[in-house]
Amino acid sequence: MFNPTKEEVRHFFCEVWRKSQVDAVLTPLEAIARDWMLQHTEYADDFNNIEAATADYSIDAGKSNPFLHLSMHLSIAEQISIDQPAGIRDAFQALATRYGSEHDAHHEIMECLGQMLWTAQRSGLPPDGETYLECIRQR
Repeated sequence: MFNPTKEEVRHFFCEVWRKSQVDAVLTPLEAIARDWMLQHTEYADDFNNIEAATADYSIDAGKSNPFLHLSMHLSIAEQISIDQPAGIRDAFQALATRYGSEHDAHHEIMECLGQMLWTAQRSGLPPDGETYLECIRQR
């Protein structure tokens, strides 16, 4: 099972950004990451700065974490592609239609994903896929 460290994830995104700037060949996963990164150019300074890989993005620091944000986009894209939890693909399509944007639909799902993970961490229980889907459907 692939379980990268925080630093490895951050270096992955910085390397994808670097490779995309010089038109280097990307792996399929890197190409998906690049496509999301291009939709979030507000984070370009973070991707260009390898020191950002060790930066503090805590809530107290007052800056959003571009690496977490993009990791969530990748997770959601994977969930949709394999329809896991079952029903997320249809829920995503409904949101994308309602909002007129797949990107906006991802951001709505991101709120539910964050809530599900926070609840699981607090309770010590596994993530609840049904509650997650219900949250998405209610958005």
